[in-house]
Amino acid sequence: MPFAIDTMSLEPVISGLLGGIDVSGGPTDEQLSLLDALCSRVWGRPDLDLGAMERLGPADVAQAITDPNIRRRFHELHVALEACRHPQTLEQVELVERYAEALAITGPDLALFRSSIEQGIDRASLDYRRFLTGNVATRGEPSLGAPTDAPEPDLVARLRAFADLPEGSLGRSYLDFYEATGLGLPGEVGSVLNHFFVAHDMTHVIAGISTTAAGEVALSAFQMGMDDNPTNTGALLASLIAHEAGFGTPGTFDLESETLADSGAMTLLVDELARGSSCTGDFSLLDHIAIAEVPLAEVRERFGVPAPNDPDDGHHIW
Repeated sequence: MPFAIDTMSLEPVISGLLGGIDVSGGPTDEQLSLLDALCSRVWGRPDLDLGAMERLGPADVAQAITDPNIRRRFHELHVALEACRHPQTLEQVELVERYAEALAITGPDLALFRSSIEQGIDRASLDYRRFLTGNVATRGEPSLGAPTDAPEPDLVARLRAFADLPEGSLGRSYLDFYEATGLGLPGEVGSVLNHFFVAHDMTHVIAGISTTAAGEVALSAFQMGMDDNPTNTGALLASLIAHEAGFGTPGTFDLESETLADSGAMTLLVDELARGSSCTGDFSLLDHIAIAEVPLAEVRERFGVPAPNDPDDGHHIW
């Protein structure tokens, strides 16, 4: 499980996360719901009583957690919990920064959330756009080369040619995804995001996750579960800012806020994090076009993709 936390580190991680959201009158219900869901559905510890657990401060967490990978995962989860505080507070932002400093962690999220507090949503949105541009550049379909802001009829023709592939193939399933969602094919309209969307939507298809707001956040969690590398953790951060914190850049993606306040969305996120963690490899940056003729079921089997807990919940295309 790429996103696993070893038994010895788990309780210090949870105690530190509790300490890291204990501000402004205590953790919010949404923050506690996310942490409780992680404990029970990802780490298999429904027995833990979050209300009775010790709260660890930055120095104590740094002393208890020395593995760099666990430290990084602590910070990634701390940022997710930070995004679930509404309204956001400077106290929460500064506490996340103190934990990050104690653990020798840096990341773009620190500046993004501080900007939203100190300089307002417009400035934070500009900072987010710069961050998103860099993150999206690492997530494009590998065989397509540098993106362009012009329409790409050759790309559209390559994608439409998937209609000649056998039913049940990855390519045919990809076209079925666009028909079901009503989205236009990448390349029909000029956008520097077109190559990103080929890879992103292929990941939707293989993971079997739909394009609802909750599904988009859950897909990013699924990717982070497969491999919490900077590209995938950046994807989750982008989704949390656009769909949970709500200060992304209008016109880049549809923006919502407090998506995870819905218990179903919260459950979906942690279930997909766990499902991604059970995969045997990360398929999000494959050369998907090169394997378009391979049966989707075979691709899923190759990467150990398990079926969703509830394929008929409205957030899956399984």
